Amino acid sequence: LICTGKKHAGILANTEAIEKRIFDCGLSSGDLVYPMLYCPELLKPEFASKVADMKNSVKDRGNAQSSCAGHFIESHLDPSYEGEFVHVDMAGPDTKNEMATGYGPPLILSLLGAPGFEP
Repeated sequence: LICTGKKHAGILANTEAIEKRIFDCGLSSGDLVYPMLYCPELLKPEFASKVADMKNSVKDRGNAQSSCAGHFIESHLDPSYEGEFVHVDMAGPDTKNEMATGYGPPLILSLLGAPGFEP
């Protein structure tokens, strides 16, 4: 919500290509998205722990918390994975007046190129 407001989901992508692709899918599907900060080398220290390999919460909630959430998920991909990765933070557009908006499926169907949902 802080990063992208109530109408756009935030996206954290590890390549410009997938970032542009999902951005375009957002425009064509109506499920709007906007890129968030991608900077694992600066944000991963937020997960430092004295007792585990990493904590599942950040030290400073004011330090790009939505981007940190995406990096937390990314950190759990198999180390041999070399493909694209995108995290969609849809906390803002998923509800309106305490009712679900249906946000998300059209974006994913567009990303997958489903019939009727092509970007």
